[in-house]
Amino acid sequence: MPLLTRIRGPRDLDRLSQEELAQLAEEIRTFLVDAVAKTGGHLGPNLGVVELTIAMHRVFESPKDKILWDTGHQSYVHKLLTGRQDFSKLKQKGGLSGYPSQAESEHDVIENSHASTVLGWADGLAKANELHDRDAHVVAVIGDGALTGGMAWEALNNIADAKDRPLVIVVNDNERSYAPTIGGLANHLATLRTTDGYERFLARTKEVLLERTPVVGKPLYETLHGAKKGFKDFIAPQGMFEDLGLKYVGPIDGHDVEALESALARAKRFGGPVIVHCLTEKGRGYQPALQDEADRFHGIGPIHPDTGLPIKASGADWTSVFGDEMVRLGHERGDIVAITAAMLQPVGLKKFADAFPDRIYDVGIAEQHGAVSAAGLATGGVHPVFAVYATFLNRAFDQVLMDVALHKCGVTFVLDRAGVTGTDGASHNGMWDMSILQVVPGLRIAAPRDADQVRAQLREAVQVDDAPTVVRFSKGAVGPAVPAVGRVGGMDVLREPGTVTPDVLLVSVGALAPMCLEVADLLDKQGITTTVVDPRWVKPVDEAMAPLAERHRVVVTVEDNSRVGGVGSAVAQALRDAGVDVPLRDFGIPPRFLDHASRAEVLAEIGLTAPDIARQVTGLVAKLDGRFDRTAAEVDSVEAARD
Repeated sequence: MPLLTRIRGPRDLDRLSQEELAQLAEEIRTFLVDAVAKTGGHLGPNLGVVELTIAMHRVFESPKDKILWDTGHQSYVHKLLTGRQDFSKLKQKGGLSGYPSQAESEHDVIENSHASTVLGWADGLAKANELHDRDAHVVAVIGDGALTGGMAWEALNNIADAKDRPLVIVVNDNERSYAPTIGGLANHLATLRTTDGYERFLARTKEVLLERTPVVGKPLYETLHGAKKGFKDFIAPQGMFEDLGLKYVGPIDGHDVEALESALARAKRFGGPVIVHCLTEKGRGYQPALQDEADRFHGIGPIHPDTGLPIKASGADWTSVFGDEMVRLGHERGDIVAITAAMLQPVGLKKFADAFPDRIYDVGIAEQHGAVSAAGLATGGVHPVFAVYATFLNRAFDQVLMDVALHKCGVTFVLDRAGVTGTDGASHNGMWDMSILQVVPGLRIAAPRDADQVRAQLREAVQVDDAPTVVRFSKGAVGPAVPAVGRVGGMDVLREPGTVTPDVLLVSVGALAPMCLEVADLLDKQGITTTVVDPRWVKPVDEAMAPLAERHRVVVTVEDNSRVGGVGSAVAQALRDAGVDVPLRDFGIPPRFLDHASRAEVLAEIGLTAPDIARQVTGLVAKLDGRFDRTAAEVDSVEAARD
């Protein structure tokens, strides 16, 4: 019977021998490769933390002790060891989340997938334990780049201030920055650094030297202390942590369960904040991942487990369209530079980096700094393009407002994964940007509907040198081109009804254009005439919008963004300001966090589909006519006939 199937909770690990733990680690890696190959997910990071996760659950007592993950994509092994071994629907509707989830288990504390927050959480939880006099520990696992975020260092500054508040920080270092320090001497030094006796020895030495030899005592003590610190720094790179006042253990081989348990047990006994520095190998045990120099299979779609190759070739996606156009722009304009926040490949800037290595800046997981640095670059005479996931720009709002916009800096923000992204769950849906950014004076937002518009609107954006611009697009494959049949002001007309007084003006935002044309087809079958327009630039609202709306009986907006404060709200305000009194109905994402599922499933759940929208618009027009509402069945029958 495989060992993994016998693990129903962390305490089942206690009775296993070191040989059995090694066997369990191999079983877990085999399980992960097989399971994640079927569904897709974060494979490389989890292959790297197998032994580390086993050791933590043997030393600490979850859920009494709180184990926190940053970022949460490295928690698959934690799920397996806490009773969740059905990965058949990982990241799919009704299946396990790709991140920790409070709804899944009492062992999951925080549902974070935005990096660098875990130390702030740990600081607060440790303070709460102290206030309630709880005999419990807080363990914060931070790694995979999360230490590059400024919030992590703000938290470390606070954590270090409480010398007797238990908190264990596990640094998962999989960047291979340091060679492992092994052997008795390193282990002995680590033990000394986390014992009260060592601290008493240092204090007593200082007291004796300063009291008994006042002339030479201070310089002698400083010399000896400096030599000691220099020697320790030669053995292990703990200097920057100990300078903050944090005890340091390591580096530890992150794939040696016995060494990990020893280090974690010492840290647990210390009674104050301790850094445990673990060296792990991302993608460990899976050759295709180890051979992937780009990111060690950080995040994958379904693959053949034997080869690591994708099961099906993917067509052009929004990200690659942007990336290719950036290279063309780079060749045309020497003042174009690019910025990424530790996501060079995911946001499509790898080709630009290869072509222009001196014009790409990776700021780490530090979106706030990236935005301010972009303002500095713009002020210095270049045009920065900062590509970032839409949901991550939330973190840099103040900098966009007060540094970029206030100073009228020509910075282009390219927001990837805008709108409903689906499988990564609540924190990754890019559903807030068009609401949050509405309040920024002077900022312009483009929402391209297809690949041609990504190229065109990116070029329009980088022409603006006195204000921030935003280009936002969806996740995944980009569909066929949606041609315009006319132009009103700066807006593309996608469908003209051919009547003098059409019923509905349907304002289609971004990638939802094909669905909006479906809505128009369904309405046409009900005898309702519809004009469909794509504003292209959704902020500011085009001046031609109000007079166009005035020629219709109803205005409908459809956006892949929160309904609260989004494009629909902006259009409604523009119509009010222009004195146009036309009924308006806005369709978008409701103000709630969305569970993980496919994009299509999420859109169906929130009613953002052609039949749902057509049904409600039909009812609205019927009310205006003084007729009974058309039934949902009538609209559904038309949709069925089309299929």
